[in-house]
Amino acid sequence: MNLRKHIALAVVLPLVAVAALAASGTRIPVPVFGRDYILRFLLPGPAADADLPRIHGTSDERAPLVVIDAGHGGRDPGATGEDAREKDITLALALRLRDELVAQGDVRVALTRENDRFLALGERPDIARRLGADLFISIHADSAGEKSALSGASVYTLSGEASSEAAARFARRENDADRLNGVSIDGQSQEVSAILVDLSQRRAQEQATTLVDLILREGEGQYAFVPDMRRAADLVVLRAPDMPSILFESGFVSNQEDAARLMSEQGRSKFARMMARAIRIYFARQSPVRPG
Repeated sequence: MNLRKHIALAVVLPLVAVAALAASGTRIPVPVFGRDYILRFLLPGPAADADLPRIHGTSDERAPLVVIDAGHGGRDPGATGEDAREKDITLALALRLRDELVAQGDVRVALTRENDRFLALGERPDIARRLGADLFISIHADSAGEKSALSGASVYTLSGEASSEAAARFARRENDADRLNGVSIDGQSQEVSAILVDLSQRRAQEQATTLVDLILREGEGQYAFVPDMRRAADLVVLRAPDMPSILFESGFVSNQEDAARLMSEQGRSKFARMMARAIRIYFARQSPVRPG
């Protein structure tokens, strides 16, 4: 049936039905304002705090909060090897690190995803910012395609040029830059907002670099890194202006030894212990010294 016939039936049939009812003497009710003819539905508003992931660990809200992001997920498998998928590896590593941090205590932990679900890149740091995270760690695994000999981990921070560009973008977006590190910048001039955002991001970058230093120190001789393990790039998940953020490439799924290590309980435990030690030292250094 073509489109014209569909339209004709949609118009003609109701008219025929109304005419038949009128001819039979049946009274047809007419909607009147004030009666219950109008149905009202409560539409969902913006995402509420109830949509945020669960926070694990101590109930002390003064304890620092780490948000761990397991890269990829759902319909996005990430890098794939012979028997390995990045999304599975990152989730297993994130869960193992969460458990290690919770077991050691004094740190709160949340995961952007705790199962195989899809999250857009921009959602991941946004979750951390909405939770008020003190640290954001995104976990990934790399692939070198046919160059299967490449192996080892690397750590990314936001590059200097990208950091400045990201700060400028946040300054232009009032809804995302109205508060930084607890200081309101809403209502400030564009120039002042840009300065405040840039200063905040510089501080976040310095803190991220401190964490990278600690990870490399704690992993020395214990964890396999690529020769140029310290890297910087313009990555979406690292652009938050008020939150130290790093991306940890845990190894190469295209390398059989790396993939086997990342999928083994021993390999995951070694990763979790290294990262947990670095994180705890990082927070110990960030804490103000209290007078005796």
